[in-house]
Amino acid sequence: MQIEDYFNFLAEDDIRIKGTRIGIETVLDEYIHNGKTAEAIADRYHTVTLEQVYATILYYLQNREKVGAYLEDYLEYCRKAREEYEKNPPPGVVRLRKLLKEREKTRQMAKTDTLAARSPNAQSDEI
Repeated sequence: MQIEDYFNFLAEDDIRIKGTRIGIETVLDEYIHNGKTAEAIADRYHTVTLEQVYATILYYLQNREKVGAYLEDYLEYCRKAREEYEKNPPPGVVRLRKLLKEREKTRQMAKTDTLAARSPNAQSDEI
């Protein structure tokens, strides 16, 4: 069996682990950036076998330049998608962010009122 037999090469920018919907970037991100062992990765992603995880790591090690460029392209795509999302968030997200700001403002006002009431300079109703 060749190492490439472990993967589906759907497009130049889309390599999946055969029999799963998991891209090699998922496994390699865990391995390279998060320092996870192959066993930990297989435990986390139940649809891949330990053999497939090792095959993905081996494919990376045998093709560092090619896979490195693939990963850089993937990270750039993610960065652009995140920027676009922040520029144009869905209406539900906008609404939730507004509610969160209102809640935080209410909490700050309540905190200020509580601190003012506890202040020794605060006037008492008992006078």
